[in-house]
Amino acid sequence: MEGTGVPLVTPFEESGEIDEPKLRDLVDWIVDRGVDFIVPAGSNSESELLTLDERVRVTEIVVDQSPVPVMAGTGHPGFVETIENTNRAAEAGADAALVVTPFYFGTDAEGHEAYYRRVADESDVPIYLYSVPAKTHVKLDPTTVGALASHENIHGMKDSSGNVTTLQRELRLTRTEAFDTFVGSGNVYAHGLDAGATGGVLALANVAPEQSVEIYERNRSGDEAGARELNSKLVELNRAITATYGVPGVKAAMRYRGAPAGTVRSPLRPLEGEALEAVHALVDAALE
Repeated sequence: MEGTGVPLVTPFEESGEIDEPKLRDLVDWIVDRGVDFIVPAGSNSESELLTLDERVRVTEIVVDQSPVPVMAGTGHPGFVETIENTNRAAEAGADAALVVTPFYFGTDAEGHEAYYRRVADESDVPIYLYSVPAKTHVKLDPTTVGALASHENIHGMKDSSGNVTTLQRELRLTRTEAFDTFVGSGNVYAHGLDAGATGGVLALANVAPEQSVEIYERNRSGDEAGARELNSKLVELNRAITATYGVPGVKAAMRYRGAPAGTVRSPLRPLEGEALEAVHALVDAALE
């Protein structure tokens, strides 16, 4: 996979149930705006608030609706649910699986390497590593990434650290392998592409898919300065929908744009009042 991917949100009804018709409409809305692939059942999909069956169902719907490749989020804190989710996603038609670092109990670098090798050995689809320390408080060491890159069923990673130095180390340590490295932070998308990243999987692409795709296209056409300039215009919006307000902010911004994003699932709460107004203002400023 390459290019700009979107970690698609999961639309919920007010009752908390998955809004399946709205999810199908959302896939159409996103694809029509040019994204290269879709990642359902990841962090922005509120995956930790979904049952395993619900994750698989979300993946089934997205695969059925999407004309572009699908990389399903399948990681859990431990191996048993992760490999079950991964292989059920494969049965549902996912092209690859994005597996978050094991968390809650934690492990060391050797444990991470052993875990991912076992997942990759038993997975029916290619595995992509996923390091998102802001959510898991676990950071995948670049040397571990380098060691795993030679595994025939580990095809790449999503680095959501937001740290360009870490990304550069990962790129250097995997350069001899056929290994895709995706930027996971919209704040540094253009900078990551400059460093050699394959593309991005960005929360920002839920809200501003056209602009996220344009950053990639400008960079690949040789207009690196233009890509960085466009990226800088989106930084405040990206900060608001990630670090400040999280998924409720993403969905509020999407609904403001007319996207069928639905509401969030408890314990998350929809944005209201000044926070909602602030997100709307940032959308206007970023997309004017």
